[in-house]
Amino acid sequence: MTRTARTAARTLVVAGLLATTVTGCSLFGPGDPVRDDETGEITEASDASVFSIKVGDCMDSSTLADEVESVPAIPCGEPHDTEVYAAMEFPEGDYPADLEDQADEFCYGEFSTFVGMAYEDSELDYTLLYPQEEGWTALDDREVTCLLLSAEPVTGTLKGAAR
Repeated sequence: MTRTARTAARTLVVAGLLATTVTGCSLFGPGDPVRDDETGEITEASDASVFSIKVGDCMDSSTLADEVESVPAIPCGEPHDTEVYAAMEFPEGDYPADLEDQADEFCYGEFSTFVGMAYEDSELDYTLLYPQEEGWTALDDREVTCLLLSAEPVTGTLKGAAR
């Protein structure tokens, strides 16, 4: 299956399951997840601010909406369907009209590095979190976060899974 065909299918599937944009955060909303002091891994399931998730963090995407301020972060040792596999920061400047396209290209390019095989050959999928223009301006939010998706729950990381 070509990337274009698979991307179209992913958009239809992901639209009902996973957030694609990030809104501003609340001062009293979720904060950082509880992490192990040495490894930095999440140790307790909790709602976490989208601004606090990092590469290697895991979550359950079933409760996410189209716009999110928090995500259901969980230890990767527990069953989950989503893992953060890459992140990038856009440079200062005006909100790019093609931000989503640039973000998608970045996430697509990082997929094989993390998973260990080309996107077209993988049973896994991906989506991304990116700032809306309001967050870009008001919160100086420039980060794009790439999320690896598994159709079935997994335990442990999908780094190097080659599937």
